[in-house]
Amino acid sequence: MKRGKYILIILLAFMLVFFINGCKKGGNSLQDGYYTAEMSEYSKGWKEFVTIRISNGKIVTVEYNARNSSGFIKSWDIAYMRNMDSKKGTYPNHYTRAYAASFLAAQSDQGIDTVSGASVSGGNFQKMTSLLMEKARKGDTSLGIVESEQ
Repeated sequence: MKRGKYILIILLAFMLVFFINGCKKGGNSLQDGYYTAEMSEYSKGWKEFVTIRISNGKIVTVEYNARNSSGFIKSWDIAYMRNMDSKKGTYPNHYTRAYAASFLAAQSDQGIDTVSGASVSGGNFQKMTSLLMEKARKGDTSLGIVESEQ
């Protein structure tokens, strides 16, 4: 009878290990790779985008920015920065880094604080990162497109 108990205990231990490993590989884990999402339309001459890199199931880099039709990056536009900063108290190089850092620290698209003066961009960032998390869970590295609100 003792031998039967030991076999049963060993069998249950193996089942527990397989169950735990199966849960780890479930739908909530992020698949390694690069993932990019962008808005479907240009807004005031700029199209926002977010690119993330997942390594060992964790977000390790986040790039958030916008580009114009010629590919020039919004955060590099000094005139735009000066104008926006004087009117809104923030500028692209500041708020894009703040949103990216918040997302990286949280490892989630939930609970990202809105930067005062950049709430529209914050809403777009939230939509893009939500799509990226969904794509990263599936391992879908195709470009994600988020519909712009008109």
